[in-house]
Amino acid sequence: MGVLPVPAEVRAILLDIEGTTTPIAFVQETLFPYIKDNVKEYLRTHWEEEECQRDVGLLRKQAQEDSSLDGAVPIPLETGSGEEELEQVIQAVVDNVHWQMSLDRKTTALKQLQGHMWRAAYATGHVKGEIFEDVVPAIRKWREAGMKVYIYSSGSIEAQKLLFGYSTEGDILELFDGHFDTKIGPKVESESYRRIAASIGCATNNILFLTDVPRGIELPVCASCTMPWTAGRGEEMVRQPAPIHSCYTAATVIHSRSQRGRGSRYSRSCGDQTRQRRTDGR
Repeated sequence: MGVLPVPAEVRAILLDIEGTTTPIAFVQETLFPYIKDNVKEYLRTHWEEEECQRDVGLLRKQAQEDSSLDGAVPIPLETGSGEEELEQVIQAVVDNVHWQMSLDRKTTALKQLQGHMWRAAYATGHVKGEIFEDVVPAIRKWREAGMKVYIYSSGSIEAQKLLFGYSTEGDILELFDGHFDTKIGPKVESESYRRIAASIGCATNNILFLTDVPRGIELPVCASCTMPWTAGRGEEMVRQPAPIHSCYTAATVIHSRSQRGRGSRYSRSCGDQTRQRRTDGR
């Protein structure tokens, strides 16, 4: 299988996860349901642990910030008055998590708890990160060409490392030079890309960001703009007029045209209305 070429000026590649390195179905049908089905039992089991209490504290703070939103679920403080109160607080956390997930929220508080829950699931073998079969060969070729490869996803850095550390391709963490999540900033904000560029010591116009949803990052950064490269899985790379400065966008150019119908979520129609709605990283 072929690996599509990247612009000559690219020195670093920034990869999204859902729909890019990993099938959307894995996130929607495995990772998210695991959280919904197990969050209450996880909280009961780990409630007294410091890490769990930090997670709950962040969720409580987020709930306070969300208090004006329709349907927001508050998380009361625990006063230590007994088991009944504890169950009510735990249920409030569960309801808050379910509410945020129903809205496809990307809050750091939610992602942190999810990451800790997935850590336990990966470690026990209940979950294994699914990777498109051509991702590892593509990354190896880019690295052989002297490019560095990073991950930038809405999922927490810990969740990212778990996915690639316990993947269907084995532990492939050594293929990545670094990881970024929403702590660096949302993918829809241009300042996030400036921070990433500064962090990795690379000029922004030398970074190629690969994602399956370019619409979320099609925003101007400053007066000098660069035309992005965009393409869907199974499609040839094409030039599209969108105002992206100093950061190329692409919709999963890892798959070549020969991949259409072979493990790609675009197997029937690339980019048409049958395409699944993605849930990670707006």
